[in-house]
Parts: sequence; C-alpha cells; structure tokens
Amino acid sequence: MKKTLYLMRHGETLFNQRKKIQGWCDSPLTEKGIKQAQIAGKYFTDRNINFDSAYASTSERASDTLEQVTDMPYKRIKGLKEWNFGRFESESESLNPPLPYGDFFVAYGGEEEFQFRERVSQSLLELMREAGETVLAVSHGASCRQFMRNWAHTSEVDQKEALSNCCILKFEFEDDTFKLVEIINHDFSGLG
Repeated sequence: MKKTLYLMRHGETLFNQRKKIQGWCDSPLTEKGIKQAQIAGKYFTDRNINFDSAYASTSERASDTLEQVTDMPYKRIKGLKEWNFGRFESESESLNPPLPYGDFFVAYGGEEEFQFRERVSQSLLELMREAGETVLAVSHGASCRQFMRNWAHTSEVDQKEALSNCCILKFEFEDDTFKLVEIINHDFSGLG
C-alpha cells in the first residue's frame, strides 16, 4: 500500500534568529516560528490533508511546531533529532566548516554524517512501516536534508532547494522505498 509522509522542519527558534548552532541542544520557537507553524498547519487544512499518525523529534522546538500544526496526539521519536554537533552546539554558526560537513564534528564529540543519516532514515522507515496512510513527522533542517540525500536516487525533485523553517517535504512510501515528490516552502515574507 502506498503511503504519504509529510516531513517538516520546525519553525524559527531563538537560536535560528541569533545564528547559533542548535543540534541536540534546544531553544524555543520565536513568535515568528509559531506563526510559521500555523501557516504550515493551514496548508494542510486548506487541502483537506488529514493525518493518520503524527511524530516529532524529542526536541522541544519540533514538538512545539507540531502542536501548532495539529491538535492530534503524537509520538516523540529520538531518532528524528537533529545532527549532534558536539562542542559546537550553541556556538555561532560562523564556526561551521564549509559544506559538506562530512565527519568534521566527530573530533568535537559530535555525530558522524553517515551514522546520522542512517539514524534518521531508519527511524522514518520503522515508523512508516507501522503508521497509517498519511503521516506527519516534524524534525530539523539537517535531518530533513540527510533523509533527502539518502533517497536522492529515487527522486527527480531538485535537491538543491533551500529547506526554510516549516518547509514540508512530501514523500511517497511503498515497498520500503521513499520517493520525494515535492518540496513546499511557504511565503513568510509578511511575517517580518
């Protein structure tokens, strides 16, 4: 049976605003982040998209985003957490190395890129095997990007598009295979 996964990045946080690396540490949604999540929720409502199940990373910014999108019960999944950036967490984004990061953060107590990619991919595979037909999962920017990269070979969607806060990645899931069918970035220009 073909299923649909809507994988969404959380709304803007205080650390996003202050250009700080978040990773496994957390910061609250800003007012703008809350409004972004509500706009994303309206996207689903306007299209009569109803979820059979919902999931969020265990980070507060992800679960707070999900709670602005829908009031349905959901499960928190550790495997959907952001990349562990080790000692770089809560530091300035200006300290990030050039992309791609590769295994740069391992020397600083962080996570290896392919272990991180596998963690997120395996978590989403397991939950989709058990989930209903239409699923919402709220995660993080690098988590979403690494999951896209894991399944790039099955998709014709341009992978270079930015993944802004509250962007939605729509995947088809069938026979343990994900296919990215659309990247939805909302227009938040009116939010300031």
